Amino acid sequence: MILNGFLLKNPLRVKGFLLIGLLLFFLSNSFISFSQSAEAEKNFAVCKVCHNIDGPKLIGPTLKGVTERREEAWLIKFIQNSQALIDAGDPVAVKVWEENNKIPMPPNALNEEQIKDLLLYIEAGGKVAGSEVTAEVAVEEEHAISYDEATEEFLAEMKSNDYRHMQATFIAMIILILVSLFDLVVTKFVTQKWILIVIMMIALIVSGEVVFVEATNLGRQQYYQPEQPIWFSHKVHSGQNQIDCQYCHFTADKSMHAGIPPVQVCLNCHNQVRKGKITGTVEIDKIHAAWNDKKPIEWVKVHNLPDHAYFNHAQHVNVGKVECNDCHGPVEKMDEIMQVNDLGMGWCVACHRDREIQFSNKFYEQYTQLQEAVSSGELKRVTVMEIGGDECQKCHY
Repeated sequence: MILNGFLLKNPLRVKGFLLIGLLLFFLSNSFISFSQSAEAEKNFAVCKVCHNIDGPKLIGPTLKGVTERREEAWLIKFIQNSQALIDAGDPVAVKVWEENNKIPMPPNALNEEQIKDLLLYIEAGGKVAGSEVTAEVAVEEEHAISYDEATEEFLAEMKSNDYRHMQATFIAMIILILVSLFDLVVTKFVTQKWILIVIMMIALIVSGEVVFVEATNLGRQQYYQPEQPIWFSHKVHSGQNQIDCQYCHFTADKSMHAGIPPVQVCLNCHNQVRKGKITGTVEIDKIHAAWNDKKPIEWVKVHNLPDHAYFNHAQHVNVGKVECNDCHGPVEKMDEIMQVNDLGMGWCVACHRDREIQFSNKFYEQYTQLQEAVSSGELKRVTVMEIGGDECQKCHY
């Protein structure tokens, strides 16, 4: 009776409550369905090497409905470090591990919020709200387009052109000097001796520059592309399959060296993927042969620095937030890896002069004076140079 009386006396208020309730309901549902960000799509690029959201089983199980089958707290722990749960004897983790040929999922350096976002992305069938995608995806596409010209064939042509131009220039200068000397002493066709002297001086300067450039390149290996013991295509793995660089080079963010992946890392995928579209079974069989013989694959290192130069991958990846392509070039466009940049001191120093540091990184909190200078407008930006990026002892000690 009381409820009927309230409804009869306050019809507008009741309608208002109903509208607000419906609005809140739709907003809450839309938030649940589409709160995932473009970062989730980027993070899933690593997952999709082994998992489909909705499709046939790959190395790992299909993920459709995983948020219904498993509790969120368990999924977070499993995604962060599945091996830890397996070692601890978690029955669900052990069951999943056994059902998938006892291949453990590599650990992921994702926090809880990132994993929750990733689970929402999976729950939504691999779709991201349009407003979240535009900026970041556009930037990634722009970079991808800019790398289209930097193919392996283009780099190889650059290599041959550079050598050809240097050799041709040096030979031409030597010929000019000899011809001028011969005419000056023997034939004497040119009556004005100063013309021959000027020609010889110019030729000496140019040939001297060629010698200087070649001398400074001693020990450098720009365009170096050695033959590897196994034909491994970065274009297929990093480009087409979008495997994150640090999945294979897993010490890049914690060690001086990026690290060469052991055979076990290769077998995480190739224990199931036994045939390649390009090479068939020949190259993948070499991986299994190395595992059976208990011998490491003798990969040939491509990017080498002199012994007197110190370089730390972890410092650049973690602190500097340097992207792999900044130093190694468009790896995702190469089959066999080639050293694109000369990696000389001038190249490194030029990067330090131009690269801006981000004070949002906790490592830079100690530079309080520089932060205050930026806050006050005294400095527009701070580069690596301002924090000692040109000091000799930083790289040579």
